[in-house]
Amino acid sequence: MSGAPEDLLRELAPQVLGALVRRYGRFDTAEDAVQEALLAATQQWPVDGVPESPRGWLITVASRRLTDLLRREQARQRREDRVARWAPHGEPVGDADDTLVLLFLCCHPALSPASQIALTLRAVGGLTTTEIARAFLVPEATMTRRITRAKASVQDGGGRFTMPVDRDERVGAVLKVVYLIFNEGYASTTGPSLQRVELAAEGIRLARMLHRLLPGDAEAAGLLALLLLTDARRPARTGPLGELVPMADQDRSLWIPELIREGVDLITATLPRGPVGPYQLQAAIAAVHDESPSADETDWPQIVALYEVLLRLTDNPMVALNHVVAVAMARGPGDGLELLASIEHDHRIATDHRLAAVRAHLLEMSGDTRGARAAYEEAATRTTSVPQQRYLRARASRL
Repeated sequence: MSGAPEDLLRELAPQVLGALVRRYGRFDTAEDAVQEALLAATQQWPVDGVPESPRGWLITVASRRLTDLLRREQARQRREDRVARWAPHGEPVGDADDTLVLLFLCCHPALSPASQIALTLRAVGGLTTTEIARAFLVPEATMTRRITRAKASVQDGGGRFTMPVDRDERVGAVLKVVYLIFNEGYASTTGPSLQRVELAAEGIRLARMLHRLLPGDAEAAGLLALLLLTDARRPARTGPLGELVPMADQDRSLWIPELIREGVDLITATLPRGPVGPYQLQAAIAAVHDESPSADETDWPQIVALYEVLLRLTDNPMVALNHVVAVAMARGPGDGLELLASIEHDHRIATDHRLAAVRAHLLEMSGDTRGARAAYEEAATRTTSVPQQRYLRARASRL
C-alpha cells in the first residue's frame, strides 16, 4: 500500500487509538491492538478495497484484537473472575476526533521532554519504535525502554483519557513538543547530517493537525506559520556535499515559495487577532527574512524591534542570543559584542557552541581575526554535529 491509503491510515491511527483508550483505558495494550489493526488494513484494503467507513473498520478490528489481548493477559494472570472489568467503562465510540486528548496524554507533565517527544511520535505520529530510535540516533532498545517507561509513568501519574483541567497549560507543552520535533529535524544536534527531513516533515504534519484541532488558538497558528517559513529555506541550507550554507550566503531562488506564501498568509491573518505570543513573534521574524529579496536588504531594525517584544514574553537565552545578532547587523558589531557580554555568563548557554559561534562572527565583523579564529575553534569543539564542526573549522582556517 502506498500513497493516499497510507496517508489515510496515518491520519486515522491517532483517532482510532484515542477512541480505544477512551473506551477501554489501557494505553499500552490499546496501542498494540491499533498497530495490529493497521497491519490488517495494509493487507486487506489493497485486495478488498478501502471500506466505506475506514475509521469504523479500524476501530472494530482494533477493539476485537484488544479484547483478545486482554483475555490472553487475564488468562495468564489466572484472574478469570475479573473478566467483567474488560467491558467498556468509558464513553461509547462516536464520531469525535480524540487526537487532541491523545496529544495531551502524551505530553503528560509526569514525563520528561524526551519521553513526551518519543510517546507523541509513537502514538500520534504513528512512527515505529525503530524509526524513532533512528531519528534520534539511539539504539532501538534504548528507545523501547524510554517509551515503555513513558507509558508506565502516565499510568502511575494518574493520566486519564479526558480533557485535562489545566488545558491551556497543557496546550503550551504540546506546542513545545511539536516545535522540538521539528527543530531536531531541521537542525540536528548530533550525527553526520545537518538535518533529518523526515523528522521536520513530521513536525509540520503535527503542527497542521494541531492548527486543525485548535482553529481559534493563535499560538497554534503561529507555530505552524513558523515551521513553514523556516522549512521554506531548507533546500538552500546545505551545499552539494551536505555542508552548511549560512542564510546570508544562501541562493534564495531555492527557497520554497509555496511554503513562504502559506506561512505569511497564516501569520498575517493571525497577528491582528491577539494576544500575541512567542510563536507568532518568531513567525513574524521568519517572515521578514523570507520576504527580503537579499541578505543585504534584510530589515534588521524591524527584526530587532520584534526580538525586543519577544524578550518581554520569554526568558529564553537563545532568543537573547538571536537578539544580539540582530542588533549587531542593525547597529554594528561593537553594539552586538557589548550586548553579548551581558548574556555570556548565563549558565544555560555559557557552554553552548552557538554562543561561541556568534562571538566569532561578531569579532570577524569587527576585524579581530585572531579572536574570531579562536572563537570559531572553540565553537567547533562544543558542537556534536559533524557538519557544524566542519563549517566552524573552515571559517577558522580561512582567517
